[in-house]
Amino acid sequence: EVQLVESGGGLVQAGGSLRLSCAASGVTFDDHAIAWFRQAPGKERQGVSCTSSSDGSTYYADPVKGRFIISSDNARNTAYLQMNSLKPEDTAVYYCAAVRTLPVPSLIPTATDDYWGQGTQVTVSS
Repeated sequence: EVQLVESGGGLVQAGGSLRLSCAASGVTFDDHAIAWFRQAPGKERQGVSCTSSSDGSTYYADPVKGRFIISSDNARNTAYLQMNSLKPEDTAVYYCAAVRTLPVPSLIPTATDDYWGQGTQVTVSS
């Protein structure tokens, strides 16, 4: 059984930082790329970032470029999203996904064989 479990969300003031983690079991980041996306209440899903360890390809959505960093520790089968200089508009539930193919350009995983976590809430206060 595949499980992705996000953690690290919480409440932070604008300008602060959080690091989200995504622990995977039943699937490895050696043969799956990683995607992070988010969804705010009443809004559509928004791609945040994705990366593939097989070739090092990394993509960021324009709103988070220069502030967020995606990474992974494949030995721990864990992905991370370091979020710096957080803004109130970053408030959303953040999801990680293990994907076969990088979901570019949208950065939103939509393939039927993608695996998603349950999400972690990030709230940025002004």
